[in-house]
Amino acid sequence: MQRAEYEKLASVEDRMWWFQAMHANMLAAFERAEVPCGPVLDAGCGTGGLLKRFAAAHPGRGFGLELDPAACAVARVKSGAPVVAGSVAAMPFPDGSLAAIFSSDVLCHAGVDERASLAEFRRCLAAGGALILNLPAYAWLLSEHDRAVDNVRRYTARGVLRLLREAGFGFARAGYWNTLLFPLMVARRKLLRGRGSDVSLAPELVERAFSSVLRLEARMREKGLRLPFGGSILAVAVKHA
Repeated sequence: MQRAEYEKLASVEDRMWWFQAMHANMLAAFERAEVPCGPVLDAGCGTGGLLKRFAAAHPGRGFGLELDPAACAVARVKSGAPVVAGSVAAMPFPDGSLAAIFSSDVLCHAGVDERASLAEFRRCLAAGGALILNLPAYAWLLSEHDRAVDNVRRYTARGVLRLLREAGFGFARAGYWNTLLFPLMVARRKLLRGRGSDVSLAPELVERAFSSVLRLEARMREKGLRLPFGGSILAVAVKHA
């Protein structure tokens, strides 16, 4: 991403409603996955927001991988966890060495080979290890925001499942989130153009309201409700022996 976007990410990801919800969703998926003991990688950790939350909940278990050296340095300080500089398409870790991998909005970036990266994720996971992905939804929703944050792909849940199965994962599930706020997202991206990325804090009352809506969504999903659409996709895949 552009340097300015990394700086915006570092400054807001601990407080902005969308990042708080994404991180909570991914951490909840990790807890449900019952992965084996072992190290957990945040692959493409950016400036360390998710890694910070994981390291606080699981001290000594998490570490990061990030292509941008400056973002690596920020993530190390923010999370207090080790962060390695490198590419998700050629990860510097032994086969079967990781219990789980997080990847939040990485495969969608320009310059990322999604199939090579998924093959690397599977190679590095131990048997029974889980890959937890977040990805942006719907190619028709590509916008100024995506260009600003270097996204060139958006997905459907079905398309993500196909990619995971082609990569050799034995079990995978995927579903949408950010459903209740989706009409506002579409209006923002398609009607208000030329405004750059959406990575910014809203007024405090809006932040609180949006956070409450997404916590309600999370409870709905916990009760087994599959949301039919949304702005993002959460997927979990398990490597079988």
